[in-house]
Amino acid sequence: MRPVARIREEERRSPLKTSIYLDHAATTPLRAEVLQAMEPFLAGNYANPSSIYRPAQEARAALDRARDLTAAALGARSQEIVFTGGGTESDNAAIKGVALASRDRGRHVVTSAIEHHAVLHPIEELVERFGFESTIVPVDRCGLVSVEAIGAALRDDTVLVSVMWANNEIGTIQPVEAIAALTKARGIPFHVDAVQAAGALPIDLSRVPIDLLSISAHKFYGPKGVGALFVRGGTLWWPLITGGGQERNRRAGTENVAGMVGMARALELLMEERHTAYDHVRTLRDYLFAQIPPRIPGTRVNGHPESRLPNNANFSFEGVHGESLLVALDVAGIMASSGSACTSGSLEPSHVLQALGVSHAVAQGSLRLTVGRDNTQEQMERTVETLAGIVERLRGLAPVSERA
Repeated sequence: MRPVARIREEERRSPLKTSIYLDHAATTPLRAEVLQAMEPFLAGNYANPSSIYRPAQEARAALDRARDLTAAALGARSQEIVFTGGGTESDNAAIKGVALASRDRGRHVVTSAIEHHAVLHPIEELVERFGFESTIVPVDRCGLVSVEAIGAALRDDTVLVSVMWANNEIGTIQPVEAIAALTKARGIPFHVDAVQAAGALPIDLSRVPIDLLSISAHKFYGPKGVGALFVRGGTLWWPLITGGGQERNRRAGTENVAGMVGMARALELLMEERHTAYDHVRTLRDYLFAQIPPRIPGTRVNGHPESRLPNNANFSFEGVHGESLLVALDVAGIMASSGSACTSGSLEPSHVLQALGVSHAVAQGSLRLTVGRDNTQEQMERTVETLAGIVERLRGLAPVSERA
């Protein structure tokens, strides 16, 4: 039996197929078409693309085509695409690469309070280990950063601004085009974490003067462990990983040919289907927004009411602890999250919700529902009914002092 057929058979038996999966911001399922594109390079052609014999050159040709497709999907040039091991590596490479290459000119970086930790932690490292200073710009109660506030934070020694395109927890879309125009006018490199945005929003880097941009394949139905970093030509930047001469000396290590081919195929499918997929997930998300607050008193909707990702719905429920809510939903066959999957083991409430001014108690009762291409209206209806019952039951079990 061919691997693709075997995977499809396993999917039919998997609990993921009988449950409701509403955690697409954490990861998306690998599409069968993507697996099929990867298959020849998983076993059939295992050659190292840096070698000179024919199978290796075929692998090199596939890698070059993947780079061309990735660049076309982003409105970039092929030579501006650096393949990486995922979004976290891309963020680290962008931030450290620009900052350390520019430290003779200045040691100040600017970012927002609701960035992913893959941005915040490298900036903390620059401060603690390399003597940089950082300005963390606050956001409003909807999670929106002000372009004026970014402008006010800039200094003569600012060498990098990093603002995400769309937030992974609350879905708020930031005014990156306006920020890009601001930083370009000041001659300051601008990095955008587009890990969540790439699968949902049109990106055209030929039109928007962003200097560096990070994506990750598993957020748009591609494989895990593969990403890309766009580095605009002329940007002063040092590579994060050194060794061999792969990626034009910008990212050492033997290339993950199958993964990169898979990411390119996922992007190709995304470009073909973006509009219909957008309408589908937005309709399902809007149903959640329309139904959950009226059915469950004491519900807070987190994130911007309009400028947000089409598949993201984030709520906080008074008098309910998020961990208990997620466990109860899991038992009922509904998979969701309370925030970023990268911090799911933390007992502390989301730094994103705290930046919005949400109280500690309310932030601990948060729930993120992110829908995908395979979700249905029937699943949304079941989710609302199940969620309403669980919240009512959990509130009834809570001590009187904890109830809303």
